[in-house]
Amino acid sequence: MQNYSRQMGKRHVPFIAMVACAGVALAMLLAACGTTPGGSGGVTAVPKTNPQTPTVTPPNDLLTPGTLTVGSDTTYPPQEYIDTATNQAAGFDIDLIKAVAARMGLQTRVVTTSFDTIIDSLVAKRFDIVISAVSVTPERQKKVDFVPYFNAGESLLVQNGNPRKITKVSDLCGLPVGVQNGTVEQAELKTANDACRNAGKPAITVTALTNQTDVIQLLATNRVVATYQDSPVTDYFIKLNPGRFTVAGSVTNAGPEGIVVRKGDTSMFNAVQAAFNQVKASGTYRSLINKWGLQSEAISLMERRTNSVS
Repeated sequence: MQNYSRQMGKRHVPFIAMVACAGVALAMLLAACGTTPGGSGGVTAVPKTNPQTPTVTPPNDLLTPGTLTVGSDTTYPPQEYIDTATNQAAGFDIDLIKAVAARMGLQTRVVTTSFDTIIDSLVAKRFDIVISAVSVTPERQKKVDFVPYFNAGESLLVQNGNPRKITKVSDLCGLPVGVQNGTVEQAELKTANDACRNAGKPAITVTALTNQTDVIQLLATNRVVATYQDSPVTDYFIKLNPGRFTVAGSVTNAGPEGIVVRKGDTSMFNAVQAAFNQVKASGTYRSLINKWGLQSEAISLMERRTNSVS
């Protein structure tokens, strides 16, 4: 089983449904363009498709025969969210894992789970795998294995015009900032906070919430001056709300995200890796990248590896 290593990073960019949502107020957008309110405990049976003739032998340790049970924090558009029109999981990650499962002749069942506990839930065998914009990090690699499928960085989202002139995390001393629980960005804000104090500057006031769209609401209602998340999420909300938000500074810590597999689960890892390789080789991966507008995040056929969750 391959071992990957890198630093941080997690998401990026707009998607097709933005056009329908663009002129609506943020609170309505977040409801219409879709996430679950709490971000934990839900189960989404992905609509059945006619799986192609299997080309990869499925894992021998599925929780439910004939079904790939997938853990995902479906509050993180455009990679995973709940489409309120259908009450089904949607997004780039969901489309991709369905394509991977189809290569094994499997249906897909998505279990909505909070990001800050998703790795431990996988280890406890609540689901077969995780796909949830999980950055590949050395710390996470101690607990789980990864099949890298995506590259993303981190960025700051601020009000349009960037009134505080924020360009980097070190500019946040003394300011209120929003972030999602359990993310790499939350850990980085803690490190930045320590640096502020050591320099004799006021601390960052961090508000960490379970649901990423609730984090963005903090900024929309001026309860924070910035939010910190994966770059695809930053871009998504900028495109969804033209003239309201902007990125502060540049994208940092670009690195891979991976489909997460229990450490030592060779049958699952080999099947997922083989199926993903076929999805790439067939052109399906590229078509999904284009569908969701994530061209900057696509990994090459000579994939790079890294990331994880606690």
